[in-house]
Amino acid sequence: MPEATAANPGLSEPRTILRHRLPVRVMHWINVVAMFVLLLSGLQIFNAHPALYWGERSHFETPLLSLDAQPDADGAPRGVTRVFGHAFDTTGVLGASRVDGELEARGFPSWLTIPGPQWLAMGRRWHFFFAWVFVLNGLAYAAYALLGTHFRRDLAPSRADWRGIGRSIVDHALLRHPRGEAATRYNVLQKLSYLAVVFVLGPAMVLMGLAMSPRMDTVLGWLLDLVGGRQSARTIHFAIAALFVAF
Repeated sequence: MPEATAANPGLSEPRTILRHRLPVRVMHWINVVAMFVLLLSGLQIFNAHPALYWGERSHFETPLLSLDAQPDADGAPRGVTRVFGHAFDTTGVLGASRVDGELEARGFPSWLTIPGPQWLAMGRRWHFFFAWVFVLNGLAYAAYALLGTHFRRDLAPSRADWRGIGRSIVDHALLRHPRGEAATRYNVLQKLSYLAVVFVLGPAMVLMGLAMSPRMDTVLGWLLDLVGGRQSARTIHFAIAALFVAF
């Protein structure tokens, strides 16, 4: 920002605004690293069977989503992505992508999977380790937010926020960005988004991940019954991960 001068009295001195305190910023970056590894190692695990179903069992004929490869007239693999029965050619990205210059059948490309092109066992280890980092960091954040002032000061919508939610929706739709003092704090839609991600999507993703393990049946069997089965839990887990990316 330009400095104020006698010729430009309306311009103010530049200033640095720290929207969050140090503990929140540290936990945020821990989450960035954890989510990055979780997402890419999760795609490694997904590649072992790149399809999603609803219910208790895998209905191979009618998946909700599948990343497959079919040979073309020359025998080369062509990537086919099926979503609710509709097929799309996604060669080079999904279903079939290049490894060392050659097209190979694989769900997600190798540059999107950790660790390496195809290593399911190690991918699971990375995923589970960073899942614990994500959970412990999330618990620390929740404790800090709820026991301190962070939740009330930065995340909880005020009465004025609720009264202005209509205007905030219009401003977002028209890509109007806040200016001045309003730009130093979250608006009501941002607050609601953070609350939904931190206190709804985060716990739900962890629970769905746990529900996929047969060892958790005695503890979370009720949850599997609630969502319709282990394959449903896997699909919900994948969908929530996609929402995290969108967020």
